[in-house]
Amino acid sequence: MAPVRIAVVGAGLIGRTHISVLRSGAPHYALAGVADPSPAAAEEARNLGYPHFASAEEMLDRVKPDGAIVAVPNQLHVAVGLACVARRIPTLIEKPIADEVSSALELVEAAESARVPILVGHHRRHNPIMRKAAEIITGGAIGRIVAVNGLWLSHKPRDYFNTAWRREPGGGPVLINAIHDIDCLRMLCGDIESVSAATGSAVRGLKVEDTAAAVLQFRNGALGTLLVSDAASAPWSWEWGSRENPNRPHEPEDCYLVAGTQGSISIPTLRHRWHKPGEESWDAPMTQMLVPIRPADAYHEQMRNFCGVIRGTEKPVLSGRDGTMTLATTLAITQSARQGKPVRVADMLKPPAVDKS
Repeated sequence: MAPVRIAVVGAGLIGRTHISVLRSGAPHYALAGVADPSPAAAEEARNLGYPHFASAEEMLDRVKPDGAIVAVPNQLHVAVGLACVARRIPTLIEKPIADEVSSALELVEAAESARVPILVGHHRRHNPIMRKAAEIITGGAIGRIVAVNGLWLSHKPRDYFNTAWRREPGGGPVLINAIHDIDCLRMLCGDIESVSAATGSAVRGLKVEDTAAAVLQFRNGALGTLLVSDAASAPWSWEWGSRENPNRPHEPEDCYLVAGTQGSISIPTLRHRWHKPGEESWDAPMTQMLVPIRPADAYHEQMRNFCGVIRGTEKPVLSGRDGTMTLATTLAITQSARQGKPVRVADMLKPPAVDKS
């Protein structure tokens, strides 16, 4: 079977990650071309020998790929996604699917109407650690979920903020980093119904938050907390604990704790503890084990799923509509902090009210 030809729009940091995956020599997929207006992207394409275009539309029309990956800045996701939908090209859009829920819904509804698959690039859903943890939880091994804790604490270097948009609202750890953690918590524990949150910028004094804390009410009745900061020197984050990125230091610490009526699991160490049914008590010892997994690269696994969707043999691990739910939940944090009151995620998905005055 011929490899699936996939084009990449945007050759920034995450775009280059996808380009590397597509050029890896895997038999299932191949790089069809790259669109990016920067001279650096054009030079890299010449050096590595793949087609380069300045505009997405020109590439899509000339290359006619089987699928496309959208890795441009967030505010351009919908425009490029709609261009792909208009050409009936299945699309993997990097997270977040859009910068606003209304724009995300516009894209999702257009894709559903045209029957064009849209996937969202929350790659952690493809990591074997997350897959195994979700399997344990949904299989009932820890009983009914009671409480959840999520952490993303790290210290971004000073030069990270030399880029202007990172100092403005929308460029902080809530939308850039915590959106991954919200998606992971949704994968593990189901949809979040409402959010109560506070944000702060006391460390750097910028217009964008450096720290956020949220109380999460899950639809299944569980309660959770999420604590996020990009100004904290701490090891409690997915990047530090999962070994997913070989360029990051490894600290064997957990960033997600899920507790149920019969046991618990901590992630990414996959330390599973449980009581035998009927012995759930603070006096009874817990059995525990480290759950073994077979490692795999999440980006390659994501690409395999994308190819399966293109060929019609698989369903998206995370569809455009599901990715929109993750976006709505994440933006509910900033809205709750701004308004000083709880926000229902369902309200984030409603059309904005029209002023009839």
